[in-house]
Amino acid sequence: VQLQASGGGLVQAGGSLRLSCAASGVTVSRQTIAWFRQAPGKEREFVAARFRGTNTYYADSVKGRFTISGDNAKNTVFLLMNSLRPEDTAVYYCAADPSLILSSVRAARAYDHWGQGTQVTVSS
Repeated sequence: VQLQASGGGLVQAGGSLRLSCAASGVTVSRQTIAWFRQAPGKEREFVAARFRGTNTYYADSVKGRFTISGDNAKNTVFLLMNSLRPEDTAVYYCAADPSLILSSVRAARAYDHWGQGTQVTVSS
């Protein structure tokens, strides 16, 4: 299983970025795919998840600004981030798990597979 995260970069506050998580060895429509982020000196935190290709869940801090979606033909999950804020600055990771239960969707420890991170920096 490989997850390839990309799309990070430097953007001004109020701007947008779209992150991609390209999967191989798994089918994204059958997995729970999530995005987490980790800022320097902080713990990894949940951002958004797409539960087994259907329902979506968001952290309160990003609700209304971020959207998680998937392209089954490309076997890729996206995270569209609008109205970015300096506090969104972090390394963003995608994660996948085929058997995770709904109550664990926000728990990093519940995910078996992780991609490398992609840096998102939001300047004020």
